[in-house]
Amino acid sequence: MHYVYLLKSKTAGTKYIGCTNDLKRRLVEHNNGDVPSTKNKKPWALIYYEAFTNKYDAFNREKEL
Repeated sequence: MHYVYLLKSKTAGTKYIGCTNDLKRRLVEHNNGDVPSTKNKKPWALIYYEAFTNKYDAFNREKEL
């Protein structure tokens, strides 16, 4: 499975849209500061996601959002 997800920073209130094949792992990476584009606004909360069987469909949906 591939996922498009929406995170919200608990401190800054900003949102982040991403795509991954392992949603739980990716959320941990965001909250550990392992993702350069989100490390300064952690912690992050998952507020929405969509699942896809095809990674290309997931990447296309991420671009739409």
